[in-house]
Amino acid sequence: MERDKLTRARRWVIKIGSSLVTAKGQGLDREAIADWCSQIAALRAEGRQIVLVSSGAVAEGMARLGLKKRPTDIHELQAAAAVGQMGLVRAWELGFEAHGTRAAQILLTHEDVADRGRYLNARGTLNTLLELGVVPVVNENDTVATDEIRLGDNDTLGAMTANLIEADLLVILTDQDGLFDADPRSNPDAKLVSEASLAEPQLVAMAGDSKGVLGRGGMRTKLSAAHIAARSGAATVIAHGRAPDALLQIGRGQSIGSLLKPAQGVMAARKRWIAGQLQVRGQFHLDEGAAQVLKAQGKSLLPVGVRQASGNFERGDLVACIAPDGREIARGLSNYGSGDAQRILGARGDELAQRLGHPAEPELIHRDNLVLTG
Repeated sequence: MERDKLTRARRWVIKIGSSLVTAKGQGLDREAIADWCSQIAALRAEGRQIVLVSSGAVAEGMARLGLKKRPTDIHELQAAAAVGQMGLVRAWELGFEAHGTRAAQILLTHEDVADRGRYLNARGTLNTLLELGVVPVVNENDTVATDEIRLGDNDTLGAMTANLIEADLLVILTDQDGLFDADPRSNPDAKLVSEASLAEPQLVAMAGDSKGVLGRGGMRTKLSAAHIAARSGAATVIAHGRAPDALLQIGRGQSIGSLLKPAQGVMAARKRWIAGQLQVRGQFHLDEGAAQVLKAQGKSLLPVGVRQASGNFERGDLVACIAPDGREIARGLSNYGSGDAQRILGARGDELAQRLGHPAEPELIHRDNLVLTG
């Protein structure tokens, strides 16, 4: 996807970070929110469908509660999120009402995208809201989720949402102009990367690992989000959210921010769901033959090629496949729990029933439930 093709991108997911929404922690910046709502209204008038992923619940809660530093205690974080979510949703609702547009609140956790039934239900709800002309406002359900507050970030949530609705474009608005080839804070000669393919290996080094005070994700998480969004064919634009008419500039195909282009074909819907799961429950350590078969031929994983199983997992849980050099090369849904998997490691197909004492499936992971990751 080139810049001019962005003018034809119909479905967008727009993620706006905490430092933008909350004016560096000084409470919600309602003037900025009103401006983004105005831009989104203009995009919708052109026939585009928009899903908004908004950070800021914890930061707004901190401002309302008079907290100077982001809490580290999990219950204080949840309390701040609960207080802040009230103001955050109300601000977006008022902003869209000014343009005659309805908004809807969608709160998700990683469990909602890990469970296949809940994943399909979330997709159906989002698609229905879009067809009804509503702007869904998505956020993590920080008030009840624990892992998400400590480990999650809304860049990843935005990418997962792009996969859910098969968006054409993921826009990540941040307080930086985009991705630079070096850290612009320490290198005055750093240059903005205007366009790049996600296949370019140097992007990881460019992204670094810095994070903001309020937000949880630095530029590296944004690059990771771009890779996730690319599974459904979506391009990603990372741009400064305070740039004048930033969203409208993107929609016109103008050169703003960094355009990160997909480097792979569109992944099948079920495999996107598998690849998007973040909670790996165990590992299968493969011999060289099995590793080569997975990488080169895309076949199922058989017990005969597995040397070791680690972790405590159940049938249907996500398990990583580890090559002899220690790299993860695939992940998928196991046909066996960890106990039965241990019993059949290295076994040929005709040995499985004897080892288990009952008829058995020949694959540890069927190829339909397997995704290559490295």
